Order: sequence, then C-alpha cells, then structure tokens
Amino acid sequence: MTISDPTTPLVAILRGLNPAEAVEVAQVLHTAGFRALEVPLNRPGALDAIAAIVKLDLPDTLVGGGTMLNVDHVDAVHAAGGRLLVSPNCVPAVIRRAADLGMYCAPGVATPTEAFAALEAGAHALKLFPAESVGHGGVKALKSVLPAGTPLWPVGGVAPDTMAGWFKAGATGFGIGGNLYTPGVTLDELRQRADAFVHTWRVLVV
Repeated sequence: MTISDPTTPLVAILRGLNPAEAVEVAQVLHTAGFRALEVPLNRPGALDAIAAIVKLDLPDTLVGGGTMLNVDHVDAVHAAGGRLLVSPNCVPAVIRRAADLGMYCAPGVATPTEAFAALEAGAHALKLFPAESVGHGGVKALKSVLPAGTPLWPVGGVAPDTMAGWFKAGATGFGIGGNLYTPGVTLDELRQRADAFVHTWRVLVV
C-alpha cells in the first residue's frame, strides 16, 4: 500500500501474539476498525505472526513490527511482508533503513531532540513513549515546536477513559497494548475492548 497515515490512527500492539492465533486476532481488530497492527519482536513467533497477518491482505491496514531496535530487525520484518516500523527509541540509522524500504516509520521519542532527529531520518509519526513520563504537558510542548501536522501517538497505559485528555493535549492517535491485547484473551473480550477504543476515538474526532 502507499505510505500514508492510517485512516484510524490506533495501533494495536500485539505483544506475545501466537502465530496460530494471528489471523483470527487480526480479523477481529480489523472488523472493529483498527488499521495498524504491530507485533513486537521481543517475543517468540513475532515474524511468523506478521507473515500470517500480511497474507490476509486486510484493506487499508498497516502491518509490521514493534520493538525494532536495529537494521536487521527492519530487514526481517520487511522480508516477512511488514510495512510498519515501531520502536521504543530513536535510532536514525534504523529509521532511514525502514524509510528507504518504503515502510511507515513510527519511532519512539520522549524529547524534542529525539523528535527532530526522528523526523530528519524519515519518520512519518512519532510514538511518545513512555507516555506517562511525557505527560499532557510534554505533548503540548512538543506540538508547539514540531512541524504542523506531525502525528503524535502516546503509548503506554492508554485506556478508553484516558484518551480524551491526551487528545485535548494534542495527541493525534495512540498505540494500545495491554489494555487491548494480552496473550490468552478471548476473541469476544478482544472484540469488546477493540470496540470501546474505536468508539471513543470516533467520538473524539467528530
């Protein structure tokens, strides 16, 4: 797909996703309205899970890896069909490699220095991590100095009832982990959680 911001900028962080369950989990999330699916690489089976989801060819959906710390991670995710890079930190060489491969890049930043370095390297969105330490004030401050329209996605502890505060501070999307997906969650529970996040987002942006 052409590199562009997800139509619904909510990134599902699927840490510990079992490849055997990846297809069903991805289908539930896509039906609920998620259009960005991230499988962190620091758990076994991540690349196989990414490949399984990619084969679904879900419309308008970015699929890729999280906790991508080096160029080898970028190459491995790209080889698996992933086109989304998410990292907890800002490493310009990693961002540049992913951007050169045509991937959508959302590296982690917590300071203006990291934010500008990430954008210079080719980042499309900035993952504000850990969100708790950046805080609402940090989002407002970053938004005031970054180029207009820079996507800012808080990650860490985000829940439906906390999204409004971040949105008011300037967040334009979210990365959502344990409050959405945890290994062993039933598909029905996952569906309910996903629906709650997407509904809250749609209310905020009306």
